[in-house]
Order: sequence, then C-alpha cells, then structure tokens
Amino acid sequence: MKLPIFLLFTICCSLTTSAQEQSTEKQTILKEVAITAEKPGVSLKLDKKIFVVGKDLLSQNGSANDLLNNLPAVAVSPTGTVSLRGNSNVLILINGRKTGLTQSNALDQIPAGQIDRVEIITNPSARYDAAGNAGIINIILKKNNKGGFTGQVKLVGGLPNDTRLNPSLNYKSDKINLFSTFGFRSTDYVGLYRSEQLVEQQDLGTAQYQQLKKENRHDDGKLLYLGADYFLNDHNTITAAFFKNATKDHDKTSLNYDYSNQLVDSAFLRKGESWEKRSYNQLEFNYTRTFKSPKKKFSLDLQYDFWNSEKDWNLNTSRITPTAETLPGIRTSAAGASKDFLLQTDFIQPVAANSIMEFGLKLENRRVSSDYKAEEQAGNEWIIFDQIDNKLDYKELIGSGYAQFSSKWKQFSYLLGLRAELTKVRVEDAEHSFDSRKHYTKLFPTAHLGYQIQEGTSLQLSYSKRINRPSLYLLYPFNEITDFNAQYRGNPELNPSYADIFELGFLQNWGKITINPSLYYQYIAHPIQDYTYLKDGNTFITSPINIDQETRRGMELSILYQPVTSLQLNAEFNYYAFKQRGYYQAQDFNFSAQTFTSRFSAQMKLPMNFSFQGRYNYSSAERNAQSKTAAIHALDLGISKNLFKNSATVVIDGINVLNSRKFRTITTGSNYLLNQMNNPNADRYRISFVYKFNHKEGQSVRQAKSGNRN
Repeated sequence: MKLPIFLLFTICCSLTTSAQEQSTEKQTILKEVAITAEKPGVSLKLDKKIFVVGKDLLSQNGSANDLLNNLPAVAVSPTGTVSLRGNSNVLILINGRKTGLTQSNALDQIPAGQIDRVEIITNPSARYDAAGNAGIINIILKKNNKGGFTGQVKLVGGLPNDTRLNPSLNYKSDKINLFSTFGFRSTDYVGLYRSEQLVEQQDLGTAQYQQLKKENRHDDGKLLYLGADYFLNDHNTITAAFFKNATKDHDKTSLNYDYSNQLVDSAFLRKGESWEKRSYNQLEFNYTRTFKSPKKKFSLDLQYDFWNSEKDWNLNTSRITPTAETLPGIRTSAAGASKDFLLQTDFIQPVAANSIMEFGLKLENRRVSSDYKAEEQAGNEWIIFDQIDNKLDYKELIGSGYAQFSSKWKQFSYLLGLRAELTKVRVEDAEHSFDSRKHYTKLFPTAHLGYQIQEGTSLQLSYSKRINRPSLYLLYPFNEITDFNAQYRGNPELNPSYADIFELGFLQNWGKITINPSLYYQYIAHPIQDYTYLKDGNTFITSPINIDQETRRGMELSILYQPVTSLQLNAEFNYYAFKQRGYYQAQDFNFSAQTFTSRFSAQMKLPMNFSFQGRYNYSSAERNAQSKTAAIHALDLGISKNLFKNSATVVIDGINVLNSRKFRTITTGSNYLLNQMNNPNADRYRISFVYKFNHKEGQSVRQAKSGNRN
C-alpha cells in the first residue's frame, strides 16, 4: 500500500485488559479473529495476542514461567528474566497491575493452571504505565463466572519430583461472588553448570580456570487467593481480595574448581547449602460505578503489598591439590522487606455516539529495605568477610496521569493519548557512604491509527514513547557472594532509558487461515547494558551501565491454520536486527547483529476424548559487543483425555524432552575469555488429574462489574 494512504488512517482504540475494555470494546474495529466457533487457544488482534491457557495442554502442568517461555516472541532466562522480541525491558502485570510476584523469579510460584489467559501488548496506549520498552505482558488469573457452588481440584506429579495440589472453590449469586484458590507445591530441580576461564597474566602467561557445578534445589510453596465481589445494586460493585504466596527453598551445590598456570596447578572443592523463606502478601480493593449510558464508567483501585524474605548460605571450601587443606568457611545472611501502596482511578466518558474520553490518575509509593552480610570463620568465631556488611534503603514514588480520546468513522478509527509521569527514586546505605537521588518528569504520547479494509482484513499503525527505570537489583551496589570468581554488582548511578516505538500491523482472516504480520522499529536512548570486566586478575565482575543508543528493526509473523475442526496449527516467526552505540571505560560497545526466533505448535482432537499437542521452539544465536550466546531449541509433547462426561481431565506431558534447552555463552575481553554453559532444568515429565464439581454449562448469573481487576 502506498504511503499517502497511511495519512487517511484514523487512530483505533487499543484493546486493553481491564474492564474498561469491556465497556468500549463494541465500538472498536479491532474485533477478535476466532478460527472456530469455539474459543481458540491463540487469538490475534492487531494490537495484541491472547494466549488462552486452558486450550494449551503443555502449559497446564507447569508454572507461569513455563507458560511464558512458550508464548510467541517471549523467552525466560535461567534466572527468570522475561524478554519480549529479544528485549528484557518488558512490563509484566497480573490482572492489569504491577505486583511483587513479577520480581525475583516469583512468577515460578504461580501455577499455570490458575491463569486464564496471557495478553501480549507490544505498543500500549496511554492508559497503561509507560514502563517497559519492549511492551507489556498481562497475566489474567481465573475468576468464577458460573452460578452456585463450583470448583475444581488439581493434582500433579512429576519426574524429577514435581508434586502440586491446587483446589479452588467458588460461590456466586445475584448479590455476591466469592472466589478462592489454594496451592501446595513440592518441587525438585537438577541443574548443571560448566565454566571455563582463560586469563592472560603478564608474568605467568595464560592461566586457566575450569568449573563444574552441580545443583540440587528443593522448593516448597503455599498459595492462597481469597476474594469477593459484592453487588450493591445494578450500578455499584465493591471487590476485595487477599493474595498470599509463601515459599521455602533448600538448595545444595557442589562445585569442582581447577586452576593452572605456568607455575602451579591446584584444585578445589566447594560445597554450598542455602535456606530461603519468602512471604508475599497483597490486599486489593476496587469500587466500580456504571451509569445508564453503557459506555460511561468510574473505577477506583487500592492495592497494598507487603513482603519479606530471608536467606542463609553456608559455603565450605577444601583444597585437593597440590596439598590437601580445609579452608575457612564462609556464611552469608540476607534479609529484605518491602511495603508498596497503589492508588488508581479511571473515568470513561462518552462525548458522542462513536467518541469517548478517558482520564486517569495513579500514585505508587514503594519502600524496600535490604540487609546483607558475609562472614568468615576464624577459629570458634565469625568475622566480617571482605567488608561485606551492607544495609540499604530504597524509596520510589511515581505519580502519573493520562487522558486519551478515541473516535470512529466508518472504517476509520483513532486513539490519541498523553501520559505524564513524575518519578522520585532514592537509594542510600545505612552508613551514609552514598546517597543516590533521581528525579525526572516525562511526557509519553501515544497514537493508534486503524483502517478496516473489509471484513476480516484490518491495518494498524501505532506509536508510543516508553521508559525503562532501573530496578533495585540493578542499582544495588554491593557484592553478593555466590561464586568467588564471578560476581554481579549493581550501579546506583544508572539512569532510565527512553524508547520511541513504531509498529505497522496487518490482520487477514480467510476462514481456515489467519495471518498477522507486523513491522516494528524502536529507537532507545541510553539503554542499559551489562558490562563484564576482570578484577585483580581472577574475578569477573558484571555490572549494568548506560550506553549511548540502540536501534531495533524487526518483522514478526503469526499464522493460524485450521484445515479441519480437529486440527489447529500455529506458527510464529520473529526476526530483528539491532545496532548499539557507546563506549564505557576501555570497552567499545559499537556493535550490530541480528537474531531470529520461531515457534511451531500442532494440536489435535483424537477419538475417545483424547487430545495431542506438540510444540517446537527455536532461537538463533545472539551476540552483543562482549558476548555470544549459542542457538537454543526445545521440544515439548503432551496428551490428554477427558473423563466422566468432561468433568475430569488427565494430562501427561514432557517438557524439554530432548534436554536441549541449554544456555551457552562466550564472553571476551582484552585479556580474557569466559565460556559458560547453564542447564538449570533438564527434561521433565508430569501427569495431572483435574476434577471439576458442579460443572454446568450455560448457567446465567449476573457478572461482576469489576474495575481494573480483569
């Protein structure tokens, strides 16, 4: 299509995940494309993709991380970092809100079976927070929508051990809706890590370090989610809920370490054992008022999060060669706590038959405390090791407001929005050796233009400005001892990065086949990049820094094909090229590269209520100025059978059945080479049984008029 036609576009309303969307969705042209009368496992819209968990066999038995790791253009690293289109600056929401469950790999504690759907929003409107250069991933938890008492019980068993029990019970009437979910989990993980280090030493030539680390992790978790919707009348609804997630982890590691140079060879054995407790709590309240006009609505949300964690680590080291010797023991203790408060209000006001104004205000206040100490054994006493006795306080205040206007005329529609955010961040230690303060205010415009060429054929052009604020993990300036030879240290002087994002999307539905290609361009000012250097000739330090700029140009293609009602095929392709510019100390970050990811899935309905699914994921090799990561591929398989007139389901699956999901990275510097292989989870096999009681189709009970909860 020629460029002048783009000038005729009007901006189309981006479909959102909140209940605000439910009141405005009928007036948009971006209608969901369903390839059967049944709700599909993957639905495509111009502004997002919706992944329905219940339709995907391979996501029912695992955690939220397992689910995310198999979504289009999404990847989860061994440490739980989530990236979208190769960019880790993604904002993760649960029920449309930020929570502590999206940090420190806590998503692994949420059972995938408690998730209703996941929405991938690559270019959000002004209604959403501006955080996340790559876009937004919104996880929607299940909620009861049937009358009377309903519920289900789910039991999972696996190899290695993965035992889960997830009961839920709900009650709904014309006046109240009660919902509850419980989770009990006992899981074992087996990890294998290899590392080889080559260091050029001035007088001793090349020194070589080799590590082999074996890890056995055991996690126990308990989850509770209780809440109620109370319908005051036809136009007023109050919702209150409480969420708690408590975990206990016990990890054991064994690390063989060999060192050699021209003068001496030595070997060490280090055994570590850690115990960790985490408790995350969330209170939420919502008030929603609707009006006689079906598109007019006001909502108020309050949320209070409080969590704490404790972790103790013991490390024992012994020299094996050239002479046997037991070295002093090392122990560390870490304690953290946070209190987060959120207040948000939204108002939707129709101004004409096809035009709507939206306004909103939001306030977030977060306070985090961290206390970390390392000690070395000295006879019968313990003394502070390497001056590591650090206490830190982190304070964050974000105030924001937005306004946006949407309208529609025939096949044209548009949405114009503007969001303003004020941020205040302070990081200080207890000894007042440093006090870092950052204050910045920024405007974030958004624009979505759309044109429906004909029924089933739509086109959209969108723009948004985004921000990536450094997390506390990136700002934390002290060492945490996990490996003496490789450490990560935060940078309290980090600044936020800003991105301008453009995207052109096309959607075509021919009945049995649906295609959704898109082109995107991102310009990022002062992106955050990891920088690795060698300290004292034998310790690798990795720290985040700001470089000058980065540009990304990419193309994404989604294809859904259903030749017959019993077979659905899905393919996803994503290709992008990037260029980075910048210098830091002696490191030149001027670099350009490209990468490619793909995902193929087939789902079949078989006779006798059986279903089968196979899925293959591939990510090509990736490079930046310092490192290269090898290509990764993985195969997952699953089969299910419905029992007792569809009241029960048995699912058997195998995840990473080829044990090929291994992360291999080579990092190079002027005088060193670091070669690493991380395999945190080998292949896993699980079986689950789900039984639904009082499961009745077609019950008609009034739905909760919730605000932003969904």
